[in-house]
Formats: sequence, C-alpha cells, structure tokens
Amino acid sequence: MAGPQILYLHGFCSSPASWKARMLGESLAAAGLADRFVCPFLSPVPFEAMASAEAALAHAEGPTVVVGSSLGGYYATWLAEKHDLRAVLINPAVMAPVLLSSLVGTHTNFHTGVSFEFTFEHVEQLLALSAATVSSERYLLLVETGDEVLDYRQAVERYAGSRQVVLEGGDHSFTRFPELVPQIIEFCGL
Repeated sequence: MAGPQILYLHGFCSSPASWKARMLGESLAAAGLADRFVCPFLSPVPFEAMASAEAALAHAEGPTVVVGSSLGGYYATWLAEKHDLRAVLINPAVMAPVLLSSLVGTHTNFHTGVSFEFTFEHVEQLLALSAATVSSERYLLLVETGDEVLDYRQAVERYAGSRQVVLEGGDHSFTRFPELVPQIIEFCGL
C-alpha cells in the first residue's frame, strides 16, 4: 500500500499556484515524495469545489491528510469530519459563510486572472458545508495574530484542544509558513 498523501485545499480567489501550495509541493518533491501531494483547482462554487476534493480523496492510494488555507481550511474541516481524516488548518476561515456573504459579487482569481461571480446561493452552499462539531484530536492549527482578514481567536476557540501553533504578527498569507513546512510534513506522516 502507498504511504500517506496530502490533499492541499487553497483559499478563495486562489489556486494551486499559491505560494504555500507550491512550497509544500516543492518540499515534498525534494524529498522524493512528489506523488504524495495533490492540489486540485477548487471552483469558486462551494459544492463544485467539494466535488473536486472528494474526487481526489476517492483516488488516494493511502491515508490522506487534508491541508487547507483560509477557505480551504473551512473545507478541510468539513472533509476531515465527514471522512474521519486528520487536517492541518492554516489561518482557516472559521466563519466562511459570514465573511463571504459580505463579498458577494464579481471577483478575479489571483493566479489565473479569470473573473467569476460569487453569489448568495454560494453562501448557502457554504452553510451546508459547515461541520457541526470538530474532533480536536485530528487537527493541527496554524494561525498568525496579525491576520488582517480573519480573527485568529475564532480559530483558536473553534479548535480548542487541538495541536495549535499561534504566532505573533504575520498576516493572512501566513508569512511564517516556510518555517513550519517540516512540522506540517511530520504531522501528515511523511
């Protein structure tokens, strides 16, 4: 049987070309583990994004750990609870439906330049993907207190009892990510 796999879920308006996804993938490749990293492009439509993530899980050849950043962290929680998986959450959007309801409208993907509409129907889909409870033992939470988009304290509270790394300063991009790549890889069992 193949070893553990990492399923990386990027955030809103992002893509597999995000610097964190690339850095984690490159770190695994340098260790000869490129085939253990999967990072699908997630549609801005939440149900379509989860269909892509579920398809990646269905093709996994070993145990999978989900790593999610921002909105990807929200999705990672839903998948972890639904499929009994472990997850690494990086500045997760704990209150994604509330946050994104204020962002209904036209957006442009940071990496592809493609514009898309984010609608109230999409907010409703996010509500449907909310994990009612979390099993704290399955998570590694990584947050920076300087996150200008999300209140890190919501994540600290939501994932109370989980392994947590709370770093002073930083921002929503999670500036200290490079330092924590080894810890992420270790948590994922690779």
